[in-house]
Amino acid sequence: MDDLPPSPAQVPHHLLADPAFVRALRERDFTTVFAMAHYVGISFNRIAEACALKADRVSQIARGITSVTALTTVERIAGGLRIPGALLGLAAQPWEDTTVLSTESDHGEDPMKRRNLLRGALAAGLTAPALAALTAARTDVDQTLSPDVPQDLADLEAAAESYGYGYHGQQPTRVLADMVGDFTTLRPLLTVLQPAPIRARLCRTAGQMAGMTAIVLHDLGSRRESRAWFATAARAAAESGDDQLRAWVLAREAMVPLNYGAPKTAAGLAERARHAAGNRPTAAATLAAAVAARAYALNHQSEQAHAALAAAGALMKRLPESERPDTWLTYSEQKHHVHLSHAYTTLGDTRRAHESQQRALELSAPTSSMTRTLLHLDAAACAHHDGDTEQACRRATAALAALPDDFRTGLVRRRALDLYEAVPAQHHSERAVRELRRVLAA
Repeated sequence: MDDLPPSPAQVPHHLLADPAFVRALRERDFTTVFAMAHYVGISFNRIAEACALKADRVSQIARGITSVTALTTVERIAGGLRIPGALLGLAAQPWEDTTVLSTESDHGEDPMKRRNLLRGALAAGLTAPALAALTAARTDVDQTLSPDVPQDLADLEAAAESYGYGYHGQQPTRVLADMVGDFTTLRPLLTVLQPAPIRARLCRTAGQMAGMTAIVLHDLGSRRESRAWFATAARAAAESGDDQLRAWVLAREAMVPLNYGAPKTAAGLAERARHAAGNRPTAAATLAAAVAARAYALNHQSEQAHAALAAAGALMKRLPESERPDTWLTYSEQKHHVHLSHAYTTLGDTRRAHESQQRALELSAPTSSMTRTLLHLDAAACAHHDGDTEQACRRATAALAALPDDFRTGLVRRRALDLYEAVPAQHHSERAVRELRRVLAA
């Protein structure tokens, strides 16, 4: 072992044997690590000096205001506090007697040899290397058992579930800020070596949050950023191993080109989602079929659109109650009729479109401003299709005027603009058409 002097902030042996401290090391929870070290008498100034950190940053880490993510910083903390590398998922540090850590790194070694090495380490008493060897032996088995769930993960899963319920009358930009703020807290958890089940849950939560962030960006009209977040969501979903999440991401991503003038691309993504979801009646499979129907309708492929509508209807009838709540991550009856409204409106089947619009409005919460506006715009498009252009423009103008300014962007504006552009030029001088143009320009 290298003959290095003791660190001015070397943690005591009993702390290295404390289960809470060892768990915090394994999860690289330096808020707990620094707080526990401070509790046993190591000042933040001593920690800062030993780890080559600023004292105020050490204090902020201990209070949970900031976190440690850089590997070089983790290594400095390991050296400064004399924490064996094995406890932090690092290689053995220069000051360690690496032979006593072989219980974790050399699984193929002769068990008797490892036993003798452990006995030799313990012969000198409960020294730091001996305690590290004991911890390595325990955690080697402990990690094969049902793992403890990091509290941050449980909180983030609850947050993702909460965000799934949509805007609830809040401004989209506020929801976006809150969600991205929570999303960034996933990074420290993802950079730490985790047991496979925990890693899968982390990736699943990351996929859900990235996907919902993409939904808000899509609603706000930021197509490029939306696609980038969907790409991140797709990578997280693939790593999670959850095929239904992967299908949900693809189906939701398909709605970006669907709503912004590229129905052929949307149909391709929706069909990939249907393939990923399989034939079981799941929220993702039903959503994918409904989105495919809308894409085919916009691409003037009425036969394929009707086939996809029939598939979506059949899946909806068999969809379990657990997959029917009205959230972004599930598929409710209200959401189903919102999709049907747009598909039938595009196909020119105004009778069925009106039926779905009425049912969707009955099921929509009063705070669902954006959804209700899109349904009113579908109704306006139906009026135009049936020959009443003046009524169509009046309905569209009223729907936009009733919407808060922050919602009158992106998808809503695009849908209203589609209606205006469908009005023949000879009607553009009419009062109702001019009023719709004025609201769109504002």
